[in-house]
Amino acid sequence: MNFTDFNQTDPCLYFHCPERSVSTAVYVILYIFAAAVVLLTVCGNLLVIISVCHFKQLHTPTNMLILSLAVSDFLIGVFVFPVSLVSVIESCWIFNKVFCIFFLLTAYIVAGTSILDIALIAVDRYIALSNPFLYTRAVSVSIMCFVILSNWCIIFTYNLGVRYFNRNFDRIVICPGRCFLFTDEVWSVVDLLFIFVSPLSIIIILYIQVFVIAKKHATAIRDLNIQTGTSKNETSMKSERKAAKVLGIVVSVFLVCLLPYFIYSLLGRVIEVGVGLFQIILLIVYLNSTINPIIYALFYPWFRRCVKLVLNLQILNKHSSLIKVL
Repeated sequence: MNFTDFNQTDPCLYFHCPERSVSTAVYVILYIFAAAVVLLTVCGNLLVIISVCHFKQLHTPTNMLILSLAVSDFLIGVFVFPVSLVSVIESCWIFNKVFCIFFLLTAYIVAGTSILDIALIAVDRYIALSNPFLYTRAVSVSIMCFVILSNWCIIFTYNLGVRYFNRNFDRIVICPGRCFLFTDEVWSVVDLLFIFVSPLSIIIILYIQVFVIAKKHATAIRDLNIQTGTSKNETSMKSERKAAKVLGIVVSVFLVCLLPYFIYSLLGRVIEVGVGLFQIILLIVYLNSTINPIIYALFYPWFRRCVKLVLNLQILNKHSSLIKVL
């Protein structure tokens, strides 16, 4: 994720800390709202992490991807979202340069990882529905964990490499009240293609294929059941379709949250975008980390059962990891 190159010669002309124009009551309400959003993001994703890690029945390849996504969302809730909300409320960067570097690098890594996790979920669902026998034989929890670890390493190495070899950290600018990073046009395009265009293309294309395949399977099973007069495999097929549907909702919400930033990335150098609007665009991206656990709670019965067990502290009981939640 790249911050716009507003003015290479004197970027600080664009930035200053304005006087606070809202009343103290509004100011307090904004901070209460910000704290509530951060708390919901952190606690929601922490419940997902505890549920998938603790209950052995949830140790499936797809759930490992959900776990990875929850970890990146949790990190956004802990390190990125609070700082962004404070900057928006204060209309000012109130931290030092070291924290600015940490904030930017963390935001790049966890946001990039989230995008690739969503792309991997699309690949996972496509293989599971298009070739279930190959998926059962070839995709295991250990293999998926290796893929996820590789994903994190790739994003981490990519961001460090790009920032170091292009001396991006030397170009971090702390104006009176702002923290942002200049990137040249070439690397902005590379970043856009690697972090956004390629993963988003994979997500959209594969999920279209997933729903086409799911529809064909449903039609074939329904015709077979009519011919044989049985309902064999109908339950398992409904389960697969529901899983694809829920993950499709996760992907769709993610795309909606990412769309403003994607448009900004394409048109930001053509259409002048104010700093305030840019920060709001970033907050919309981060808001996806808050929404994901809500989606799980609404559509996954197993998640609701796990939350109940966690909040009742039943996970502290011996052999609680073997409790059936599916």
